[in-house]
Amino acid sequence: MSSINFFEKGSGQPVILIHGFCEVSQMWEDIADELSDQFRVICPDLPGCGKTVLNLSQNKLEEVAVQLEEWMESQNIQNPIIIGHSLGGYVTLALLELMGSKLKAVGLFHSTAFADDEEKVGMRNRTITFLKKHGVDTFVTSFVPPLIPEHRREELQSEINDAIHQAKQSTLEGLIYYTKAMRDRKDRIEVLKSFAGPKLMIAGTEDGAVKIQASRAHKPTVSDYFELEGVGHLGMIEQKSACIEILKGFCEKANG
Repeated sequence: MSSINFFEKGSGQPVILIHGFCEVSQMWEDIADELSDQFRVICPDLPGCGKTVLNLSQNKLEEVAVQLEEWMESQNIQNPIIIGHSLGGYVTLALLELMGSKLKAVGLFHSTAFADDEEKVGMRNRTITFLKKHGVDTFVTSFVPPLIPEHRREELQSEINDAIHQAKQSTLEGLIYYTKAMRDRKDRIEVLKSFAGPKLMIAGTEDGAVKIQASRAHKPTVSDYFELEGVGHLGMIEQKSACIEILKGFCEKANG
């Protein structure tokens, strides 16, 4: 098992923030700063992303979850609140299925408990073909900007450039691994429903990657549901202050 690269700030109740596809732990720095006055905030690089080596082979989120559970044990992280962005939400749900009541609370940040539909599966397959042909840099340069609504891209150009720079820290093997793992992941809405702890969902009304209709279908399942009006897939960039307040409030409530 390879070691997981991560950074942590603060002390107290553990809060794990899991980044998404084409992202690294560094994306959470501002949010981690804000939460660390009350919590032990821990932000890992998923295997194949940033500085964590990919030594997994099955293209399954379950495999990632097992490695993360072992890492948590090695770092004495017990009863954590886990919040995942996009792919990180899928990993969070795989951890929830694996660990159940060992988790205090979970959050899906521009993510979903539903499996990919046929249209999305086709898109994943095209992504794999593109990655193999053109490589990481060309892919992420075209992939990241459309995550933010077009009318805000000029205003947020500096943040988009930072996100592209971070995305380029992904490995080709890692991006292909997670594209296949996302494509083939199972529906975990029942896993989410059956969890008795606090459950958060943050959705963007203009999210092109996780449609708002799918997010709204989770409303009966989660304890805390928030919609960010006019926001795409990167709420932590597009409405940073609002997201920090939501995450802080949820963690405080979950910690009770």
